[in-house]
Amino acid sequence: MTHSILTEVTNYPESDDRPMADNTLQFRWIVTIKENLEILFGDRPDVFIAGDLLWYPVEGNNRLRQAPDVLVVLGRPKGDRGSYRQWEEDNIPPQVVFEILSPGNRLTEMYKKFKFYERYGVQEYYLYDPRRNDCTGWQRSDDGSEFVAIEDLDQWLSPHLGIRFQLATERLRLFYPDGREFLESVERERQARDRIAELEAKLREAGIDPNSPSTA
Repeated sequence: MTHSILTEVTNYPESDDRPMADNTLQFRWIVTIKENLEILFGDRPDVFIAGDLLWYPVEGNNRLRQAPDVLVVLGRPKGDRGSYRQWEEDNIPPQVVFEILSPGNRLTEMYKKFKFYERYGVQEYYLYDPRRNDCTGWQRSDDGSEFVAIEDLDQWLSPHLGIRFQLATERLRLFYPDGREFLESVERERQARDRIAELEAKLREAGIDPNSPSTA
């Protein structure tokens, strides 16, 4: 009875009335990471990925929440959600979280997020400042009690995602397990057009009109 009453009377807002990003650079990074992770796990129905989604770890406490820029939950089905209510998700917390810093972020705010993710079960936490090109990562300690800083992120392989980090001079670079680099959607579209153009050129060299109905 207590459980049902608690569920009925507690309201879990689906918005914290804060913008997803403070600027275009931060937004672009959030979208790029989220989209590429969705592509990476596109054939896995048991991987849920979201951006700026409120995560409530404890039933009955609607003030205890965070909205990671990107979160990944292995072991939960894809699908739309208004918020991630952990007790409705087999009590599985996000294993991986990304945060992209903006000039508006404050040290106290980021510390609270760090402690939240540490306390409520995140296994890997990555914090990237694109303006300074500074990336920091933590993973859970062997005994599971706390975060431990990843000493060297350059060429680091994420244990849960399998992606590789490269700390290039100009910006952070991320790579799929097969070596392909994470790209923005416009970059993927450009590469697709270039591949089509190359194929059409090879067909013409072979005396084949790629625009011919018979070729199509």
